[in-house]
Amino acid sequence: MIPMTRRTVLQLGLLFLAVPYAMARKATPEAMAKTATPDWTFRLVDAARQQIGVTTLYDPAYTRIPYPGGDVAQDRGVCTDVVIRAYRRAFRLDLQKLVHEDMLGDFAAYPKGWGLKSTDPNIDHRRVPNLAMFFERRGASLAVSDDPADYLPGDLVTQMLPGNLTHIAIVSTNRSAEAPERPLVIHNIGQGAREEDTLYVFRRTGHFRFAPTYGVSIFR
Repeated sequence: MIPMTRRTVLQLGLLFLAVPYAMARKATPEAMAKTATPDWTFRLVDAARQQIGVTTLYDPAYTRIPYPGGDVAQDRGVCTDVVIRAYRRAFRLDLQKLVHEDMLGDFAAYPKGWGLKSTDPNIDHRRVPNLAMFFERRGASLAVSDDPADYLPGDLVTQMLPGNLTHIAIVSTNRSAEAPERPLVIHNIGQGAREEDTLYVFRRTGHFRFAPTYGVSIFR
């Protein structure tokens, strides 16, 4: 979700119908068993949740970072950084490298909204439309459903915020205190990494379930 002004972030904060993490109601073991969710999804959610209280700032500034394995300072980032860091922490799977290599192989397949004529490993993987295209090309796309039961822990959901700002979040294992059937999401939408009840606050534009694939473009 880059770029985004501080003023816009503060304005979006007024729109939240969020439930604080402390109020989240954990899903029961029985409910989780019914979903037959693979173990890797819980590792991903846990890796995302570990960012809460560490990443406390929303900072969309363009930053030169190492490649592969590059990252901005841990106390800051954007929505995509939550996803990137979760896959790295849980599986040592580097979306910076994966996206960069896929874009090198078929640059024409990726969005051109930024006027770029070549890849940029500093920022390509940190843009929501690029991540969405990568997941789609890997066969990870699922239907955008209105049924909360279709969104399992570890699923990735892209959204459109006011002002046509793109966003991505990770579906949590926890549920809304107001509507127990509705999962929370872990994301950074303007105030650092948080776990909130915003899956249905903003229009959903994509739904992905990207299982880690070991031995392919991971850290070496």
